[in-house]
Amino acid sequence: MPDPIQHDPDPAAGRPPAPAGPVRGWVAAARLSVSTFTVLPVPVGRVDRATARGAMVLAPAVGAAIGAVLAGIAVLLRSAGAPLGVLAVAVVLGAVLVTRALHLDGLADTVDALGSYTDRERALAIMKRSDIGPFGVVALVLALAAQVAAVVAVGARPALALLATLVVAAGTGRLAVTLACRRGVPAARPDGLGALVAGTVPGWLVVAAAVPLAAIGLFADPARPWLGPVAVLLGLAAALLLVRHVTRRLGGVTGDVLGACVELAGTFTLTVLSC
Repeated sequence: MPDPIQHDPDPAAGRPPAPAGPVRGWVAAARLSVSTFTVLPVPVGRVDRATARGAMVLAPAVGAAIGAVLAGIAVLLRSAGAPLGVLAVAVVLGAVLVTRALHLDGLADTVDALGSYTDRERALAIMKRSDIGPFGVVALVLALAAQVAAVVAVGARPALALLATLVVAAGTGRLAVTLACRRGVPAARPDGLGALVAGTVPGWLVVAAAVPLAAIGLFADPARPWLGPVAVLLGLAAALLLVRHVTRRLGGVTGDVLGACVELAGTFTLTVLSC
């Protein structure tokens, strides 16, 4: 996931940023979060790690908002009589467009790097290249196919259940980034988005953000209210395994790894909810 902002990973170097109050700090964090996770042209200046931490904490809320928009698209298309296949493709395409495919790009780059079976430095170099290798292509095809199939499976659910499903899936995808940025997880490089956000989020904030998503998930399947919370936990577990493997293999996380976490956790959660 490319770095969308200018940042100052070390505020002590050079002129320190001007102090900001709590409200201004959260506004700046919200702008950074929206700019990072959506295509919206929100202005973002130079930020420090405190702002980055706030942006990563707010990431699940941005994801939930994206899910609500996608659910609105699905309901409108269903009301217009669109086949479930068309509805599913439109929803997945909407998710791609709202992020400029940045997270998919991160997934492809991460899988290419891990699939190279080379040393750390060469794997990181592969991750930075603009082209996509065969492992990345396969990962993209499988992820998009799984998402379309899952939306087809849930597309006929009542509007509230469909809303809850897409909100939980998109929110959990971004919560995986919050998880990947928790304290104790290092950055793989000294620069870039990963260096700015890695290790900034206290673990308890990840749990606090997971609770409302799990609560919303209770409405995703009226016949099985337990499925929503289970899907959130399994989606986060998949992202946790990826982060642990990447940390051992590459030494930490990068912006591409964060994008891969979004796609992996979101797709996994949506797939579980469709079962």
